[in-house]
Amino acid sequence: MDPAGGCPHADNARLLARGAVAPVVLPGDVAGMAVLGHDALREFLAHPDVAKGAEHFAELREGRIADGWPLKTFATVRGMTTADGDDHRRLRSLVSKAFTARRVAELRPRVETVTAELLDGLGRAAAEQGGVADLRRHFAMPLPMGVICGLLGVHAEHQQRLHHLSNQVVATDIGPEEAMAANRELVDVLGAVAATRAQDPGDDLTSALIAAREEDGDRLSGHELIGTLLLMIVAGHETTLNLITNAVRALCVHRDQLELVRSGGATWADVVEETLRWDSPVSYFPFRYPTRDLTLDGTVIPKGTPVLAGYSAAGRDPAAHGPDAGRFDVTRGAGSRHLSLGHGPHYCLGAPLARMEATIALERLFARFPGLDLAVPEPELARHASFVGNSVRELPVRPLA
Repeated sequence: MDPAGGCPHADNARLLARGAVAPVVLPGDVAGMAVLGHDALREFLAHPDVAKGAEHFAELREGRIADGWPLKTFATVRGMTTADGDDHRRLRSLVSKAFTARRVAELRPRVETVTAELLDGLGRAAAEQGGVADLRRHFAMPLPMGVICGLLGVHAEHQQRLHHLSNQVVATDIGPEEAMAANRELVDVLGAVAATRAQDPGDDLTSALIAAREEDGDRLSGHELIGTLLLMIVAGHETTLNLITNAVRALCVHRDQLELVRSGGATWADVVEETLRWDSPVSYFPFRYPTRDLTLDGTVIPKGTPVLAGYSAAGRDPAAHGPDAGRFDVTRGAGSRHLSLGHGPHYCLGAPLARMEATIALERLFARFPGLDLAVPEPELARHASFVGNSVRELPVRPLA
């Protein structure tokens, strides 16, 4: 895997032509596997003999993974994405109350208000910078970050720093010292957030988690609390940030698809689903581990191997999406089924919120700036320095009315 990331789709196509499961070399010469095919990934994500707990990662358990390994946080953070069985159900149930259909519906007015404010800011930024503004910085990032921080009771002054640190966590080209420093600071910031909420509880998820008790009276542990906050911050804004960015970029390049939506031939929700399939916000997500030697699509994945879920590859798998899988088509409808928000017991809890945020963001953005277009040719946009996140670092646009 290239630690510098980049556009994954050409490499994905080459790998898929050879099979649905591929051996990969992770940073630090750690041997792993990637599941790329749609059907194979769907089976793998829900397989009863696949675990998320780091105790199943053979090289880590045997002490052969160095401190500062750039992907270590994905394996060792304490939270529902690294828990199995009863622990996973306990942690997920504590968080799920913030993402019920009723709770997400209640957030809609807030999302609409924040969207309108950010569109004002995008217009001002462009006016101050010769008609060009970075949509990622001024719109796609602060919208989901503001929403998730509001849910968690995180004050606004922490948001920019948390975004920077979460970027460091998902980077795969980062050095050991930098990785450890970013993780330490992120834990420190979230510890300060938790301490504030413990002293001054509010109507937010952090306060609820601190107060949470199981039926037998056990508190959520301190490590689990910080781990859950870390996962919520990273997953709660990075994926939606990439989703909005990728959708705007796709519509600017495929103006015919934008016109289809404007003419009523498709909906903004269709755009969101097709973007999730065609340019998944997450390319390869770490990790899952077979608890026994597992044969998947004719390939053996040895017990204890760290496995990447290849969401961007599965989204363009011709075996699942047809020979035109590489074409952005918002009218695909049922053919737009995808796995980009997961499958099985670890399906993304925040999926309804992410969909709502992205749909509102796109509808309001193009209503406010119908002439919006890229300010630089799409091939010149610098990509994320990660094979985990899948997007561009900046999205310079001309927000024209």
